[in-house]
Amino acid sequence: MITAFRIRIRIRVRRCKSCPNPKPSSLQIPKPFSPPFLYFCPYFRRLLSFTPPQSPQLLGAAPPEGVCSGSEFKKPFAAANPSMSPIGEDGLEKTAMEQKLEEENLEKKLKKEKKAKEKEEKKLKAAQKAETAKLWAQKASDGHKKTERKNRKKDAEEENPEDFVDPVTPPGEKKQLSRQMAKQYSPSAVEKSWYAWWEASGFFVADASSSKPSFVIVLPPPNVTGALHIGHGLTAAIQDTIIRWCRMSGYNTLWVPGMDHAGIATQVVVEKKLMRERKLTRHDIGRESFVSEVWKWKNEYGGTILNQERRLGASLDWSRECFTMDDRRSKAVTEAFVRLYREGLIYRDHRLVNWDCTLRTAISDIEVDYKEIKAETLLAVPGYESPVQFGVLTSFAYPLEGGLGEIVVATTRIETMLGDTAVAIHSKDERYTHLHGKYAIHPFNGRKLPIICDDILVDPKFGTGAVKITPAHDPNDFEVGKRHNLDFVNIFTDDGKVNSNGGAEFEGMPRFKARVAVIEALQAKGLYRGAQKNEMNLGLCSRTNDVVEPMVKPQWFVSCNSMAKLALDAVLSEDNKKIEIIPPQYEQDWKRWLENIRDWCISRQLWWGHRIPAWYVTLDDDQLKDMGSYNDHWVVGRNDEEALQEAKQKFPGKTFQIAQDPDVLDTWFSSGLFPLSVLGWPDATVDFKAFYPTSLLETGHDILFFWVARMVMLGMKLGGDVPFRKVYLHPMIRDARGRKMSKSLGNVIDPLEVINGISLEGLHKRLEEGNLDPKELKIAKEGQVKDFPNGIAECGADALRFALISYTAQSDKINLDVLRVVGYRQWCNKLWNAIRFAMSKLGDNYAPPTILGVDSFPSICKWILSVLNKAVAKTVSSFESYRFSDAATAVYSWWQFQLCDVFIEAIKPYFFNDSKEFELARAASRDTLWVCLDTGLRLLHPFMPFVTEELWQRLPQAEGTCRKESIMISEYPSVVEAWTNDEIEIDMDIIIGAVRKLRALRPPSDKNERRTAFALCQGDDVAEMIKGYEFEIVTLASISSLKVLSENDASPVGCAIDIVNENLSVYLQLQGTLNAEAEREKLGKKKQEIEKLHAALAQIMSSSGYKDKAPQSVQEDDIRKLNAYLEELKIINEAERDLDQIIN
Repeated sequence: MITAFRIRIRIRVRRCKSCPNPKPSSLQIPKPFSPPFLYFCPYFRRLLSFTPPQSPQLLGAAPPEGVCSGSEFKKPFAAANPSMSPIGEDGLEKTAMEQKLEEENLEKKLKKEKKAKEKEEKKLKAAQKAETAKLWAQKASDGHKKTERKNRKKDAEEENPEDFVDPVTPPGEKKQLSRQMAKQYSPSAVEKSWYAWWEASGFFVADASSSKPSFVIVLPPPNVTGALHIGHGLTAAIQDTIIRWCRMSGYNTLWVPGMDHAGIATQVVVEKKLMRERKLTRHDIGRESFVSEVWKWKNEYGGTILNQERRLGASLDWSRECFTMDDRRSKAVTEAFVRLYREGLIYRDHRLVNWDCTLRTAISDIEVDYKEIKAETLLAVPGYESPVQFGVLTSFAYPLEGGLGEIVVATTRIETMLGDTAVAIHSKDERYTHLHGKYAIHPFNGRKLPIICDDILVDPKFGTGAVKITPAHDPNDFEVGKRHNLDFVNIFTDDGKVNSNGGAEFEGMPRFKARVAVIEALQAKGLYRGAQKNEMNLGLCSRTNDVVEPMVKPQWFVSCNSMAKLALDAVLSEDNKKIEIIPPQYEQDWKRWLENIRDWCISRQLWWGHRIPAWYVTLDDDQLKDMGSYNDHWVVGRNDEEALQEAKQKFPGKTFQIAQDPDVLDTWFSSGLFPLSVLGWPDATVDFKAFYPTSLLETGHDILFFWVARMVMLGMKLGGDVPFRKVYLHPMIRDARGRKMSKSLGNVIDPLEVINGISLEGLHKRLEEGNLDPKELKIAKEGQVKDFPNGIAECGADALRFALISYTAQSDKINLDVLRVVGYRQWCNKLWNAIRFAMSKLGDNYAPPTILGVDSFPSICKWILSVLNKAVAKTVSSFESYRFSDAATAVYSWWQFQLCDVFIEAIKPYFFNDSKEFELARAASRDTLWVCLDTGLRLLHPFMPFVTEELWQRLPQAEGTCRKESIMISEYPSVVEAWTNDEIEIDMDIIIGAVRKLRALRPPSDKNERRTAFALCQGDDVAEMIKGYEFEIVTLASISSLKVLSENDASPVGCAIDIVNENLSVYLQLQGTLNAEAEREKLGKKKQEIEKLHAALAQIMSSSGYKDKAPQSVQEDDIRKLNAYLEELKIINEAERDLDQIIN
């Protein structure tokens, strides 16, 4: 770079008539010297033929005293005395014509020189900016770093550790923050105190009288026995994100919490507690005392899960918390049963049900887990000392009546043959044509079994083509029994032992001991025909692990057909669609289930639950006195008095006694009423009028039928409208390897353990406290060692929530990897540091602007605001379409890749000192940074409520504004049209691409070394754009300088090269460290990649029908892409030639 200098020259000088200076015999050009301005004195220019140097530091210096500035020579030969004639260099006077010609020539020359000067000034300004960028880049790596290290060391010595610790906050009060931000993000420190303050401040409470539009979600009620599992975590994360977004968007939001009494699960827990502590069963203490024990347990231990929801940040309206067995919900259940019964939709009948022999109750389909058995397997069954054999198909023969021989059948449940009442064949099976209308004889009780033809059930190609029929103990056989009017013979007691119908030889035997005994008896009679392995799905009760036994029992049922039709139309009707299911593919499941719906068994033989409001009337003149002997002796009422009146009306003049049904209602019945009952139904409450129907139901797709469909049926029937307008079904969570989470595999993830962190030893201890057998415990521990070798790091609720939301893009199953959660916890630290940086640069006295004057801002500021607009628009549109993963990605990408990686890094040089040169840029950057952080935190808040509240509270408040007390009730960001700048975004995309390419070209051995870079531009517009962003490129790419080359310039030597696009390629000076062979190989791969893309596109464009079918805009875009590929290949070919010269 040229600096000021002093020279001494001796010349012969004629005095310029426009210059007052005398003719010196020698001219000393004083310091500082300004060649560009000296050049504009024509007299000296003619003598020196001087070409001005291009020094950015000299631009604008005043000309030396006594030297013409050039501005005095607009008419160089005009004299103060008009009579004086101009003199030529030969000393002779010129003619008038010569004088005129010379004046015209000089006038043209001066205009040309003026244009040249203006162009030169532009170049000099660009050079000045590049030089400044170079200087600041050097300062960033040298002086600034040294200063920063000194300052950090000095600050560390002067720091008071207490300044970084939050003071103790009294429960329910606003969190008191430390004077200084901690240097590292700590989830436990950040997430404490905020929730209690939010709740105490009433931020979660909905106002039924509000004029705002309402948005209502009912939390799927977790079991009162439950502890928080990862499925609850996903539900809470999704629903709270929606609720917080709607609350910030101006809605009157209501999110109702509640708990389910969980009939079977709770009864099992308390029964085990009784046995463990007092060695008693429920039958020992009686129903009334047992129910009292359950309520005592519920009040002491139940509901833990709702407190755990608080740990996740769930902003539920706790003032409306309810329990499915509290008085108001119980009233709703009774009312629903009575209304449906009186409309003929509830009835009592003998039907086949899933029976649990341990609990001695019917259970719902969802409480049955199916275990896939591939071959002969021994399984532990409750109540049996030895394992029981499954996965075996046993064949045996039935003798035929009249000496016609035998017919062979096969079964996986040989003990049920004691209840067989027929043998089925196919009507067109020629092997058995002669047996039509004949009988087989039961070998143990002599019962005649008709040979029936049933083409619906029997596949003649499977097995022997003959099927044993046990209508009382098999779902398919039950339907056959109804079709053919067969006898239904129940052979088991409620606890799973063979009853008298099974024969005296087997009576009293547990069913699986009877299995062995029946085989032995068949062998003794010569009727056993062998066994073979058989794949099967074995139904197990999810609560007791007992094998489910299909049994015919008298139960209460809901007739579903008419209600199912209404629910079907609510989702599928084109003219009157009332419910949208998201994702839409589940509408077909909805259609399939409701079109094939069966009546719903709603009674359970338990003691804990809603007692069925039905009373049995025993008349004095009844021959059979057992409850339920006569199906027409039942009456239904809301209480004893109402039932008694019903009985008197039904049996006038009769003497009778009434007794309430001891059974309770299925838990799903009260859950199906939940959207109604939580809002006060059957009473016309203010909440019901304001908030029903609700806005959204969010739950897992696995209970679409068991819960969602039943809520819709009951809501439409009893509430007069659908219970919600939208249904969002989230995926099921599995482990990182796609396996179902299971205690026996050791892969169950407790969300609180992810939030708080836990060691491997702690994980092992949790397993040991469970009920796994030693073999399962060993396998589970090995699984934990493999999946969590170092335990689980403390991640915090924010990171867990964000990870779970991000996973919702997997619409069916989520393969949850805890390491991804850890990654988001580290990202929270990035947010933390961004705010720390901002607080240090904004300063203690910074006052945020009320309005941004974006037009005068540097390009980098305009760009970050424009892309912030895009992030806001994308996030909001994704929320509106329930694409939560897309919303999370939009927010994350802006914070990570645009704000932190680009903007903050680009503006750092403005703050290295208080230089006046960057004063305006520094002020604009401060304002832009504050706006970005304020907007970005509000944008992120629904996903990460704790860290965003903490950071937002630390931001300075804008003058003249009344900021909301909490970020959660502040306004959600919206697009600011004045910030949108597509042109700058396009330019910055290219700039960021160039920066990435330059970074990638750096050798791995480079640490802090800064190298020279070049940008080869095709076209003046590209070159001008790159020059306009030299400062940003030098800063972000960590290079020493950037030289802009045109297409006519020679490619720089000793450089690595990469292509940004067809108009721009970048070079990084690697003189002395360039590995030409490696660079040649990289270029070769790049070339192959582009050639493939070019060939594929060319093939598409040349295909038949392309020109006729492809839109014109697509064809034009394809042509542009094709030309771009050719330009890139051209650049690569030139670079390859240069490298080949170096190599050779």
